[in-house]
Amino acid sequence: MAHLLRAPGSKQQALAGVAEALAFPSWFGGNLDALFDCLIDLSWLPEGEHVLVWTGTRALADADPGAYAAIRDTLADALAQRPLLRVVLVD
Repeated sequence: MAHLLRAPGSKQQALAGVAEALAFPSWFGGNLDALFDCLIDLSWLPEGEHVLVWTGTRALADADPGAYAAIRDTLADALAQRPLLRVVLVD
């Protein structure tokens, strides 16, 4: 199942966008630790593979390179523990 995140321009927009795309529960804390916790859980979604498609990645990479790198690192860490989650980055 594909989930779309469209061109966030800030760290908070990216975190909120991932939360919306993957229908995170209301207890999502809106920070990188909470992002990781939700990404390795996903128990509220139907079983099977989930693909987060992040379009316009350059928007955040240009606006806040540190935030972009931190989110990419968090995604990579979660992917290492959640084999049925994939992330596709599209510039």
